[in-house]
Amino acid sequence: MIGKRMLGVCLALSAVFIVGICGYVSIEGWSLFDSLYMTVITIASVGFMEVHDLSNQGRAFTIVLILCGSAILIYGLSVLTAFIVEGELTDVIRRRKMKNCISRLKGHYIVCGVSATGRHIIAELSRTGHRFVVIDRDPERIRLLTESEFLHIEGDATHEAVLVAANIATAEGLFTTLHHDADNLFVVVTAKGLRQELKIVAKASDEESERKLRMVGADRVVMPNYIGGLRMASEMIRPSVVSFLDAMLRSRDATVRVEEIRITVNSPLVGKPLSETGVLGMEGVTVVALTDNDGSCRFNPPRETMLKPDDVIIVMGVVDRISAMKARTAEA
Repeated sequence: MIGKRMLGVCLALSAVFIVGICGYVSIEGWSLFDSLYMTVITIASVGFMEVHDLSNQGRAFTIVLILCGSAILIYGLSVLTAFIVEGELTDVIRRRKMKNCISRLKGHYIVCGVSATGRHIIAELSRTGHRFVVIDRDPERIRLLTESEFLHIEGDATHEAVLVAANIATAEGLFTTLHHDADNLFVVVTAKGLRQELKIVAKASDEESERKLRMVGADRVVMPNYIGGLRMASEMIRPSVVSFLDAMLRSRDATVRVEEIRITVNSPLVGKPLSETGVLGMEGVTVVALTDNDGSCRFNPPRETMLKPDDVIIVMGVVDRISAMKARTAEA
């Protein structure tokens, strides 16, 4: 809005300059340079003497030129003042800074849509210290993200340019939690078209949409209604387990989570038994299961279990301790 008003001011001021030059040339018969000089000092009201003596017609024209030029200048200054006072200049600088921050991200996550599900994803990523970028096209939700100082982009996540702006080329994964399944489908298709190997978790409302999302490339599909139904049944059947999980997720003293530690090809733990990893004796961390590279899962694996590339250790514990264990696992 401010930009359009400033453009209007510039166009009006240019028109006054052209009229002023043409007026002095036609009325007084001056040269183009003298007419330009007279127009500038007249509109700027600097008080310099006239270039040449003016006729009565020239003086009348000068009066009109002063009134029109001064009015446009005053209006332009008011628009510029509003631009600064209303914070739009600060907003422009903030958006540019945020764009630069996003362009430097690597291994981050992209959250498409600040829906009810999306808000919980954002909160979890924030609590666990992961870097992420949020995409939404609703100005009010974008305002809330700005207040929370989360990296964000205002736009339609189904458009390639918006995903590119979120630095999808270096992202670790993408969540799409838009309100309509068709929109989530478009996001998956667009994202996979830009980067085939990107891991995507999508939200779906029904089983048919889940099947279609998997067909177009979603790695995981979550149905909130299905999960909600299981949660309600669990509240009735196994309330103690649910209370434990709630306490784990909502703890304010220490963030406790179930995490995975993937054994890479270059990991120093390859070829070593689980007992020598240090994870079994680490305070605040408990080994729950071990997933082999063939997809099989062993709960409470034996201490002598030998680790191989692409094995995944499933642990439960304090996030900081798990992060330290991941760092040791990745050391070459």
